[in-house]
Amino acid sequence: MPFVAPLLLGTATSAQTTSSAPAILIGQLGFETTGPKLAIVESASPTPLNWTLLDRAGRTVASGRTTPFGRDPGSGRPVHRVDISSFRQAGDGYQLRVAGVAGTSDRFAIGPRPFARLPAAAMAFFYQQRSGVPIERAYVERPDLARPAGHTDETVTCFAKTDERGTKWPGCTYRLTTTGGWYDAGDQGKYVVNGGISTWTLLDLHQRLSAWGRPYLFADGTLQLPERGNGADDLLDEARVEVKFLLSMQIPDGARLKVPVDPMAAKPVFQEIDAGGLAHTKVADEHWTALPTAPAEDKEPRWLYPPSTAATLNLAAVAAQAARVYRASDPAFADTALKAAQRAWAAAERHPKLVASPTFTGSGGYGDRDWSDERFWAAAELYATTGDPRFAAVIDGSPYLNTPNDDLSWGKLDQAGLFTLATVATRLSAPTRARVRAALIGRADALMGERMTSGYRLPLAGDRFGWGSTSTLLNRAMLLGVVYQLTGKAGYRDAAVDTLDWVLGRNALGQSFVTGVGTRPMRFPHHRFWHPTDPRYPAPPSGVLSGGPNSTSLDADPIAKTFKGRCTGMTCWTDDWRAYSMNEVAINWNAPLVWVSAFLDATGSGQARSRVPAS
Repeated sequence: MPFVAPLLLGTATSAQTTSSAPAILIGQLGFETTGPKLAIVESASPTPLNWTLLDRAGRTVASGRTTPFGRDPGSGRPVHRVDISSFRQAGDGYQLRVAGVAGTSDRFAIGPRPFARLPAAAMAFFYQQRSGVPIERAYVERPDLARPAGHTDETVTCFAKTDERGTKWPGCTYRLTTTGGWYDAGDQGKYVVNGGISTWTLLDLHQRLSAWGRPYLFADGTLQLPERGNGADDLLDEARVEVKFLLSMQIPDGARLKVPVDPMAAKPVFQEIDAGGLAHTKVADEHWTALPTAPAEDKEPRWLYPPSTAATLNLAAVAAQAARVYRASDPAFADTALKAAQRAWAAAERHPKLVASPTFTGSGGYGDRDWSDERFWAAAELYATTGDPRFAAVIDGSPYLNTPNDDLSWGKLDQAGLFTLATVATRLSAPTRARVRAALIGRADALMGERMTSGYRLPLAGDRFGWGSTSTLLNRAMLLGVVYQLTGKAGYRDAAVDTLDWVLGRNALGQSFVTGVGTRPMRFPHHRFWHPTDPRYPAPPSGVLSGGPNSTSLDADPIAKTFKGRCTGMTCWTDDWRAYSMNEVAINWNAPLVWVSAFLDATGSGQARSRVPAS
């Protein structure tokens, strides 16, 4: 059946063109009937202000007093909170009014499932990022989003030219066919480390939906995909596209390769190694392409770029996870994935210090010099799948059982291992399982403490909003969701609601950072095909997440530089396709948007109970 274009997912019927924030800030998808309902008002008043809640007809249906917070460190602005959580009458067209504050909030709805349409919209991003296949009219919301296939016969060999630092790379004697997978971001490179965390996030969500009693949220036919009607879960259909790409990046057994001992040395020294089982870091263009450039119009040479320990452990972790997740539906695919995971683990143990070189001109570096977190993650996934005690030994000896990294990201993956160990049935010893649980709850409680210092009730203290801040916050919401699953304590889930509300407009800019979602959605992402300032290219589809405010990289691009001295924390953002440090899009940013919105939909209004296997 043809794709039916969705209405804007907020309560308005068309996107506003103004960038000015309303007087009263809310999450622009509305509120859950029985969930938290918080609005933010900018006001320097030291005393509470009267508020009223109006229905569609303008009648007062609730009233109360605001709670002054004072100066919010994340925005530098004085704010009050308006908590209407006690009002539980479903309906739409509601508005908030606050005495002494000009204007009202956007109109909003209250209902049992305000986030219900967001997971599918966010998942549509991945189909439209597919490489090697045409994006067909039947599966996108507008005809102009369809496009011819790019990089359809991607049989490539190792980079064998001079990099940007003048190092001549020796190449290799083999070629890999890496057709398929997802383009990473606004560019058309494909990266194992970013593909790894993105795919893991979606597969992790699949497992949790079963634990929450909602496995059918992505049942066959839920998403608009070429695979619909095959009887398989649509989330697994889409994730499989990237799993297959990751498997294709693995070096054949017996292959020899010359790699630098230290690629950042002034004159790198190459050594020949047995490279079998390692994963190449990426396949990408030799030079950056211009904006805009459709994938089918990309004429740059494509290369395999050198393997790294980080990429190899990403492959080991995700392939092991895939072997577990696909075991029931496709045992042959699961066997293939498990063999690849075991080969990758062995290769990473053989070559534990291969650094990804950032010295190539047409793709991102994704450099990482600490692989202990990837090793812990891979061991966790392999143990959850195989029960092999050698992986349990790695887990038991890891410092991440006591002190996890602050955040989950492409370069910090220990929390992914902890999520799996905490909630997948294994033979892990009771003391180790208790340490896993304590590590996660301890980190979640630290985030709850940060939330207390934020006027916007964000699990983020201070004014440092880094590159991809929306993803950082959503990954924090994932942790809060897992700890909600472990404990059943509603406060953790409430904090995840606050986080998604912030992404969807309850921020100092009054801006929804998701295209097509809310009354003021992001409209001009940094992307080579969705480029609305050029009439040959389409505006973006719904459901695409901006990287969001970035106050720590104001030298990164010409637009960001104009914000120096003019913004604080979450106000360091603009809807401009040239501002790649603020407004690019990426698979590892959309994946937690899918996870968090699906989690909240699955567990809202008492719909689902958390269930964790005891052993």
